[in-house]
Parts: sequence; structure tokens; C-alpha cells
Amino acid sequence: MKKKSLFIVHCSLFILFVSGFSVVQAQQTITLTLDQTIAMAADSSLEAFRSKNLYMSRYWEYRTFKAGRLPSFTLNLTPGRYYRSIVQRYDSESNLDVFRQQQSFYSTGGLSIVQNFDLLGGTFYMNTNLDYMRNFGANNYTQYSSVPVQIGYQQSLFGYNAFKWQKKIEPLKYEIAKKQLIYDFENIAQYAANYFFSLAKTQDEYNLAEQNVLNTDSLYRRGEERFKIAAINETDLATLKLDRVNAINQLKSAEIRLKRDMSALTTFLNLDKNTIIRVVLPYYPKSMEISTEKALDEARINNPDLLGYKQSILTNQQNVDRTRVESMFNASVVASVGFNQVAQSLSNVYRDPLRQDIVSLNISIPIVDWGVRKGRYNMAKNNLNVTEISARQGEIKIEEDVIMTVSDFNIQKDLITSAEEALLIAEDTYAKTQQRFLIGSVDINTLTLRRQSQQQARINYISALESYWTSYFKIRRLTLFDFEYNTPIANAIELRINN
Repeated sequence: MKKKSLFIVHCSLFILFVSGFSVVQAQQTITLTLDQTIAMAADSSLEAFRSKNLYMSRYWEYRTFKAGRLPSFTLNLTPGRYYRSIVQRYDSESNLDVFRQQQSFYSTGGLSIVQNFDLLGGTFYMNTNLDYMRNFGANNYTQYSSVPVQIGYQQSLFGYNAFKWQKKIEPLKYEIAKKQLIYDFENIAQYAANYFFSLAKTQDEYNLAEQNVLNTDSLYRRGEERFKIAAINETDLATLKLDRVNAINQLKSAEIRLKRDMSALTTFLNLDKNTIIRVVLPYYPKSMEISTEKALDEARINNPDLLGYKQSILTNQQNVDRTRVESMFNASVVASVGFNQVAQSLSNVYRDPLRQDIVSLNISIPIVDWGVRKGRYNMAKNNLNVTEISARQGEIKIEEDVIMTVSDFNIQKDLITSAEEALLIAEDTYAKTQQRFLIGSVDINTLTLRRQSQQQARINYISALESYWTSYFKIRRLTLFDFEYNTPIANAIELRINN
């Protein structure tokens, strides 16, 4: 019985050990810098995946537009169509309509080439056709019909030229798509920086709280020794004990915040939920200075929102042009020249083809529409005016955002320097005050104030770093310009790849 109980105990211990080992194995610990966090977000985050697919959709839309500017070749085939039914026919001998049985077989094939002419908005086309027909029954016969070649052109004389506007708008839309992709990735970088520094703060708070627990526990134990020799009174000892209890509670609260911010970053980076992340605070380029004029110039060139305003204006101008043309009369012409022939054998259907000429002029003149066309034209003009005003307001807002962000960024270096200096002073002062407290030359209130000052100085330093980098990434997002490499971000990406 004892051996069986011992065996059960050993098995239980083994299961607990394996379970504990599995949990340790499942929790992967990684250390990330700010650059690594941003690179991982650009590669693995769901937001990055969405941005890439949205760009590819617009890329293929542009490819479709480009393909539409090239000649299109179409092969049309009807290999066979069999037809048998009773139909109504006119009998000339009896001057009566009669029902007759009809049985026939058809086959046709053709090749067409179409080329759009952007300048005038017309279309060139070239066709070739071959048809076969065989009738069965009392009048059994076979015929072939061919169009060896037919060349034509169709054109709206006073109409709306959609090709001209597509040529203006579609390349701009694709340029916006490329800029928008970079803009989205800079936005992802800014999100990543926010998550990074949130974790950095809570990580630092947790480390400080953990150190504070050790310090307060050590001070309380030292206080008990000093209380025994009447070096401090009972109130001071109670204060030290309260500090220790508060430090333990602060550590628990800091642990909760640390888990929350770590979970937020792992979710954003699309990592496993059990991943433990340690972050390393970044440096800051002390010599970097951004010119407001340079930032504004680059924003006007690269910002996709500003290019989007330009596209909106072009689209509304297109609508004005279309409604203006539609409010007047319209005329179109279709002209073609070619050859055709009919024969009872395939060998003769291409022999001595006959000339085929087609010219068609169509005119549409609105007489009374009760002002519908005029109303659409006026609406289009008013919409264009509204779009132009909205675009200008959007441009002013973006320019103001660039100016304020650059101004904030340029003073962040001084704030970081001041925060760094304050942190060094606070840490040195707290260390000296702690030593002086241990020898009894300062009271507990002074020690508590110095500890709070040191913690606040640490928080201020991390906040200054966060403000610096978030401002920098916001400037990059607004301008799509890499001021560190002094080149557009698209070029900077290629430069980094080549290096």
C-alpha cells in the first residue's frame, strides 16, 4: 500500500513538472527595440496585411486601365447551331402565308481588333468573319459568307470624351495608391511607437515598483532595529511599514498594467498571446533639425490626402464636362470600308470579294426636357465649387498640422535633455538621501519625497522620449519624407535595402 501511494506521489510530481515545463516553453520571451517593433508591425500586423491588399487592388485597377489603352483582340466563335421547327412563310404562288418545316445548321467565326483613340475619344476597329449555313429538306443548299477584312472608326462629334479624363485621373489614382501605402505604413509605425512606449512606461513602473518593494522592506527592517534603540519613534516606524504595504500594492497594480500593455502590443504585432516582451528604450538623434519650409514642400508633393483633393477636383471637373456636353445636341459618325462575298463553296467565298462601304451619321437633339439637363449641369458646377473649397480647407488643415508638429518636434530635443538631466539628479539625490536616512541624518518624509521625485523624473524622461519619436513619425507620415536620410521615404526604403 505504501509503495502504491509512493508511486502515485511520484507520478503526480512528474505530471506537475511536465506541465510547468510546458508552460515555460509556451511563454517565449523576446527583447525589442523601437526599430524592431516597427519592422515587425510592418511585416506581421493585421493592419499591414490590410494595407498591402488594398494597394494590390488599386494596382490591378491601374493595370486594367493600362491594358485598356492597348489593342484588344477578340475571337468570337459559334461552332454549331442546329435549328428545326415549323415556321410561317409567304407562298408567292398562292399569295398566302403557310406553315413550313425548316431545318438548318449554322456555324460562324470572327476575329476583331479594337483600339481606343484617347485624343478624340473614338474607336478604331478591324474585323474578319466567316459564316457557314446549310439548309436541309426539299430546298437543300449550302452557302458561305465571308468578310475578309473590314476597317472602321466610330466617333462622337460633340460628345463627352471619357478616354481623355481617364488618362488624367487613373495615373493620379495609382500615384495616390503608392503614396497611401507608404502613408499607411508610417501610420502603422506611429501606432507601433504608441504601443511600444506604453509598454516601456508600464515596464519601467513595474521595475521601479519591484525595486521600491525591496527598498521599503529593507528600510522597514532597518527601522525596526533603530526603533529598538529608540533612534526613531513609533510613528516613523508605522510610516515605514505603511510605505512597505503601499509598495506591495503598487507592485500588484503595476503588474496588471504591464500585462495589459504587453497583451496590447502582442495583439498588434500578431504574436502569440503567451509571448513576453521586454522593450529597450531608443536613442534620439541629437543633431536632427527639421525645417518647417522643407516639411511643407514635401507634404505638398507627397501627402496622399492632398493628392486625393486633386483627384476629387478632377473627378468633379469630369462630371461638369460630361453634363455640359449632354445638355447640348449630340452627333456621332460611324464609317467603315471592307470586302465581303457569298459562295456555295469554301474555295470561292474569298474569290473576287465585293466592296463593302458603310457610313452612318446619328444626331440626337433635345427639344423639351423641362430643364433636366441644365439642372444636372448646374448641380455639377456647384459640386465642383464645393469640392474646391473643401480641398483648400483640407490643405490648410494639413499645412497647420505640419507646422505645429515640426515646431513640437524641434523643441523635444531640449525637453529630453532637461528630462535626462533631471533624472540623473533625482537618482543621485535619492541614493544619497537613502544613505543619510540609514545613518539617521534625515527623516522618513524627506526620503519619501526623494523617492517620489526619482520616480516622477523617470516617467518624465520616458514621456519626453515618447513625444519626440511620435512627433517624428507623425512628420514622416504627413510628408512621406525621411529627414534622417534627407530623401523621400520610398527612396529611403530602397537605400536601406541596398545597404
